[in-house]
Amino acid sequence: MKNIFSVGDKKEYQFVVTDKDVAAFHGKVVHPVCSTFTIAREAEWTTRQFVIDLKEEHEEGIGTFVTVEHKAPAKVGSIILFEAWIDRLEQNEIVCRYQASVQNKVVATGTTGQKVFAKEKIEKLLNS
Repeated sequence: MKNIFSVGDKKEYQFVVTDKDVAAFHGKVVHPVCSTFTIAREAEWTTRQFVIDLKEEHEEGIGTFVTVEHKAPAKVGSIILFEAWIDRLEQNEIVCRYQASVQNKVVATGTTGQKVFAKEKIEKLLNS
């Protein structure tokens, strides 16, 4: 794992909410706004950008947790700005906090965790 980041380093990602991203269960729409599940997925993608940059060719990242505090709705067509900051870097673990906003309105906040392992180790874990 490359030592190229420090606590406080930041990544950004923009996501456009589509009809596929709304709160729905078993094909039935609950609310026509961005779901908490979608927020979690896109937050993890945002923080994964750190892992993509710091992992070596023989390594890969695995998500270990994601938290979401969903604070406000984001309608279909909204552009959500995800901002992520490194909160902790220890050995092979990276913990980030993030904020998701539409214009100046905070939609969600939370944290993610990821660990970087050798691809060979991951394959053994998945195939055991």
